[in-house]
Amino acid sequence: MTTLPNFRSPAVLLDHARHTMRFYHPRAIDPAGGMFQYFKDDGSVYDATHRHLVSSTRFVFTYAMAYRHFNDPAYLEGLKHAVKFVREAHRAPDGGGYAWMLNGGAIEDGTQHAYGEAFVLLAYAHATMAGVEEARQWIAEAFDLMEKRFWNAADGLYADEASQDWSELSTYRGQNANMHACEALLAAHQATGERRYLERAYTVAFNITQRQAERCGGLIWEHYDTEWQPDWKFNIDDPENLFRPWGYQPGHFTEWAKLLVMLEARGKGTLDQDLEWLLPTAERLFKVAVEKGWDTKNGGLAYSLAPDLTICDYHKYFWVQAESAAAAAMLAQRTGNEEYWVWYERLWAYSWTHFVDHEYGAWYRILDRENRKLSDEKSPAGKVDYHTMGACYDIVAALTKADHA
Repeated sequence: MTTLPNFRSPAVLLDHARHTMRFYHPRAIDPAGGMFQYFKDDGSVYDATHRHLVSSTRFVFTYAMAYRHFNDPAYLEGLKHAVKFVREAHRAPDGGGYAWMLNGGAIEDGTQHAYGEAFVLLAYAHATMAGVEEARQWIAEAFDLMEKRFWNAADGLYADEASQDWSELSTYRGQNANMHACEALLAAHQATGERRYLERAYTVAFNITQRQAERCGGLIWEHYDTEWQPDWKFNIDDPENLFRPWGYQPGHFTEWAKLLVMLEARGKGTLDQDLEWLLPTAERLFKVAVEKGWDTKNGGLAYSLAPDLTICDYHKYFWVQAESAAAAAMLAQRTGNEEYWVWYERLWAYSWTHFVDHEYGAWYRILDRENRKLSDEKSPAGKVDYHTMGACYDIVAALTKADHA
């Protein structure tokens, strides 16, 4: 039986983040530009030419956070390298959008995604906080682009997808892009102190977790039509879609719980809006996620719940466990309720045993119901362990806050 470390020790968590970062650095850096984004379990690159906007921007986050926590100049150089690629390869020359996928430097898919633009905003915010001062002006630029192209004031939410030239706006509406926009807006506020980002984060959070939830049985459904009415059938035949899976997502419930706790802390003394609903909503979302989503036989949180809240996809995804552990720690720190620490330890024990690659580093991406790996691809498009390292940093912040409470 593996002896588990003390997951409430900031030193243990930071050491784990450093261990994960060593899987990517320096092998991720492509001297020709940008970052390699496709890694096997042992760290070997299995596609050296393809670039996804989500990976490109998440690398900015991981290098920025690593530099801020470990102060290694090599991480700062990696950060600058990553930011440069987002600016010079993904960004359109006129600044009017960001390519979703590149191959060999050429645009493979130029579709404009609010999800991707949200990560651009997040990247610039974190680059700024890590000392890349030229990125500060790009925060407003990225926000203004989303404002112009995706924001709908009547809906109080962001649309989802447009054609490369913006001539066509998809009729699809989704909560996922809005959730990550909320995350990015909180980071933009942290980086700049500008109130407008915090106010927008509040609006998005309220409209998804209150108004939209009222239309969906009190919980957050993923998919909507143009009028923001729930689309209960969208991707029902493609439940494992990478960015738009069918079903309620326990991992998104807990991710929202984390963001709502952050928003409450940031909003106190700054926002004029009512903050009383934030904590109860966070607690309710977390409760449903762990009580309905936990695999009582094999451990771990399952990927998806059907509308009746039964598990419809038992696969275990790395990010679901990591974000849920972060949410548990933050709720424990905020409420003093020991039950959250019980879930925190349970999630970490499961993840440490089944997801963490103690030999090569980083986390496996996806396991089946019996906790077996589905492939030897540790980090395909979009992963880069932004969720796992980010969760460690979020937990350390919560633990440190608890120590000083």
